[in-house]
Amino acid sequence: MEWLNFITSELHKTFSPLFNPAANDAVKAYTTQMLEKKFDWINRQLTGKQFLTGEQFTIADAYLFVIANWSNFVGIDLGRWPALKAFQDRVAARPKVQEAMAAEGLLKKAA
Repeated sequence: MEWLNFITSELHKTFSPLFNPAANDAVKAYTTQMLEKKFDWINRQLTGKQFLTGEQFTIADAYLFVIANWSNFVGIDLGRWPALKAFQDRVAARPKVQEAMAAEGLLKKAA
């Protein structure tokens, strides 16, 4: 519950201005800085762990994956955060995640 609350209140809502065409560049720059600080913290939490709470995949991991994946649409490169990037890669490799992303048009389907 703690992770779900953090993701919804600190990450999910923070992305909002980056998707708002009415938000000016200063707002978007500030928002990006705030997200980067939060990603710094998450990266530290994920260091040495497979998932947010250790070795077991949870709903919080699924939620973090979706929200962190938004970085691809707003120009934030997760490569700056190696533990978070590795987490994203691990979750993205899960067969059901691949299936869901393909269904949503987020992956190119194999020919």
